Amino acid sequence: MHIIPVIDLLGGCAVHAVRGQRDQYRPIASRLCAGSDPVTVARAMLAYCASRTLYVADLDAITGKGLQQEALQSLCRALPGVTLWLDAGFADAAAAACAISALATQQHGGARVIPVFGSESLSDPPAPAHVGAAVPPFDAWPDAPLSLDRRHGMPLGSAAWWQASAAWPAQLIVMALDRVGAFEGPDLETLAAIRTQAGAARKLIGAGGVRHAADLAAAARAGASAWLVASAIHDLLIEPAEPTEPAEPAAPGGRSS
Repeated sequence: MHIIPVIDLLGGCAVHAVRGQRDQYRPIASRLCAGSDPVTVARAMLAYCASRTLYVADLDAITGKGLQQEALQSLCRALPGVTLWLDAGFADAAAAACAISALATQQHGGARVIPVFGSESLSDPPAPAHVGAAVPPFDAWPDAPLSLDRRHGMPLGSAAWWQASAAWPAQLIVMALDRVGAFEGPDLETLAAIRTQAGAARKLIGAGGVRHAADLAAAARAGASAWLVASAIHDLLIEPAEPTEPAEPAAPGGRSS
């Protein structure tokens, strides 16, 4: 099981996400590092997990307040060789392209930025898919993951994304927002159902609820190949990874929120 560390950004700071109640998020207090500076937190989490992928949720952008361009550019410049999965409430492929173009740090040796498209934010439900043909926005961003977002068992955004498995890309995030930062265990039932629906070829990444290594093992048995983790890392409830990085989910040629 590969752990993908998560940073939630709010007002330029790394914050502690709990149950998706974004108006109540406060600057992170971590046993792993001091302060809430995003670069400091990101470096500590990536080193602890021996990961080359970082998930960043821009909560300002997700809630319509605009991209945190300065904070994101700082992260990109500070993390050469890292793939940054950016969840910024993208409504479509054009919005993702505009935001990533504004960051434009890869040509200077910075992180590679790949958009995350969340069902909570996508503007349109999936169109009927033809066999073997990608649908928007994944025709433009084939390496981008789709985050199937839900809270208290209810899909967020268009519920059609949860049923339209023919439209799903190669990587899926199964996001239980009500379990993020709540230490209530992962939603293994939903994960297993999506595993069956997705088929063996797609990679599943879970999010929300992980408390310890036993949860990660159970999630692996339910069909996840990776998990998005924040709180359990900051509280040192998961052992640090070995320095040599394990295999990651389909490293993209490319939310925790």
